[in-house]
Amino acid sequence: MDPLDRIDELIAMVEQARSVPMSRNNCMVDRGEMIAVLDELRAELPADLRRAAALLEERDKIMEAGKREADRIISEGEAEHARLVSVNEITVSAEHEGARIIGEARAEAQRLREEVDDYVDTALANFEQFLTRALASIERGRDKMHALREIGTFAGDEAERPLPF
Repeated sequence: MDPLDRIDELIAMVEQARSVPMSRNNCMVDRGEMIAVLDELRAELPADLRRAAALLEERDKIMEAGKREADRIISEGEAEHARLVSVNEITVSAEHEGARIIGEARAEAQRLREEVDDYVDTALANFEQFLTRALASIERGRDKMHALREIGTFAGDEAERPLPF
């Protein structure tokens, strides 16, 4: 029988006991019957107490294992958080470095474009001067040729001469 049932049985025995005459709180119970029930309760209690102690010990072990698991999960979470923050910092740093390199490359490309533009402009200016001198020389040559034609240096047969228009 369950120890709590035994205690209920003892309470029922006391409640059903006859009252002592002229006393409200005192009662008469069968001593032998009361001792027998208390002996049975005493015999059952150690086993139940051992079971309760074992259950409490098992509960403590489960709680400790749960605490260790929670600590492990928290530790892993913190490590993962640190790793992700580190990866994020590396990513941000790499993005900044990439932006810096791209900026430098654009500046260098612009500088090179300006140098090329200056070189091409100088080369075209030199070529323009050369062409201007060549055109001037050609014009002088043509002018000489026309002048010589008019003075008759190129006089050949009258038939071969171009018609004056």
